[in-house]
Amino acid sequence: MNVAYRDLREFIGLVDDIGDLRRVSGASLMHEIGAITEVAAGDASCPALLFNDIPGQATGNRVFTNATVSARRAALALGLDYNLPALEALKLWKTRRTSLKPIAPVETKDIPVLENEARGQDVDLSRFPSPVWHKLDGGPYIGSGSVVLTQDPDTGWVNCSIYRVQVHSRNRVTIQFDHNGRHGAIISKKYWDRGQACPVAVVNGQDPSLFIAGFEYLPEGASELDFAGAIRGAPVEVFKGPLTGLPIPARAEIVLEGRLLPMAVESLPEGPFGEFTGYYAADSRPGPVMEVDATYFRNDPILFGSPPLKPPRFHFGLSFRAASIWSNLEAAGVTDVVGAWQHVSQLMTVVAIRQRYAGHAKRAALIAAAHSYMGRLVVVVDEDIDPTSLNDVMWAITTRAEPSEDVDIIRNAWSSSLDPRIPPAHRDIGLTSHSKMIIDACIPFQQLGTYAPTTALGIQEAQGIRQKWPQVFK
Repeated sequence: MNVAYRDLREFIGLVDDIGDLRRVSGASLMHEIGAITEVAAGDASCPALLFNDIPGQATGNRVFTNATVSARRAALALGLDYNLPALEALKLWKTRRTSLKPIAPVETKDIPVLENEARGQDVDLSRFPSPVWHKLDGGPYIGSGSVVLTQDPDTGWVNCSIYRVQVHSRNRVTIQFDHNGRHGAIISKKYWDRGQACPVAVVNGQDPSLFIAGFEYLPEGASELDFAGAIRGAPVEVFKGPLTGLPIPARAEIVLEGRLLPMAVESLPEGPFGEFTGYYAADSRPGPVMEVDATYFRNDPILFGSPPLKPPRFHFGLSFRAASIWSNLEAAGVTDVVGAWQHVSQLMTVVAIRQRYAGHAKRAALIAAAHSYMGRLVVVVDEDIDPTSLNDVMWAITTRAEPSEDVDIIRNAWSSSLDPRIPPAHRDIGLTSHSKMIIDACIPFQQLGTYAPTTALGIQEAQGIRQKWPQVFK
């Protein structure tokens, strides 16, 4: 199954075709674009937004946000039927994900991003829209949904991951790797240890397949460009960066090419920046500086913006991490998993099972908890509960879980320095674990045959009603 777009512009056209696009004129880069993005992401209609006529910017410069925040548009980006219920779309992606074959990029001479070019003293990043997304952010960020390309000097492996990029001057940005274990940080350090700057390209306005590949957890040596090709069902078209030789997507909107200086040579204060938890995780801290030696951009360029927003808003409307947990459960031999989902921006994991034996729910919960990054809450529900519906899940918790019997606490579990609840003193010395609460919200196994019958329609019955009476549920 191939996606129906070659670049961001074609994807925006598809979003417009399904009625999900809203155009916004006159919004300011200073907090306003970010604020409109946040409110729209939390609205029931959850539209994608295309900002134009931006004060202080050239006519034609635009910003596109909330691209894949809804389940409909996330499915569209993956080449799936956007009318599928969210859990069905996730299940289809989980199955397809296991059979994807990497497709290597191909070089092309059709390079729209080279329609305009600036080098050396002509580089001026102020010509591109760089919003201050949140009110306490440390400055403008051109990179909130951009991908950063680096190449391992030993193996030639090209990493293409999402890292935030803050603009500091006409030709300087900082790139924040979060921690030293990120692939981009590992590659950069190899150059720095040799006393060299790291060649780097920041790709802005890439198509959604590259955005998805950029935030997937791929192992070291695996190519995000190849993975994007697998999603697309066709190779990503690239050209060799004139200064770095990196394989740069030819149909991107804005590209910065240059050198990431060794931290021992120079750094600039980076951040703070609002995180996906809805909090600021750290104050300003030193960040590695990229000297931008050249910029390339299309006519009327579009910045792809994906700022972290207060939960439950999240950058992708289908729960990728839940799909991985679902696969982990099956790989561990847990049978009859009928669904998995994450709420509150992946901080709460829900697994739905068809109970086969006493202890089935607890087994699923323990494995899910072990794979729930930063999440403090893991809930297991029966097959009649839609794990994508927080209302359904809360109904199960309040009518099937007995707090004195069905709640367990796991201590010293997997978290992150982004966790706002971890004391700063602990974070500073690397103590970033936390506890996780497991709630067994399934009907007690010994009562499966005698529990009070429910008045509610089952998931499939409700879906059948929606299909029979579509005019009611537009």
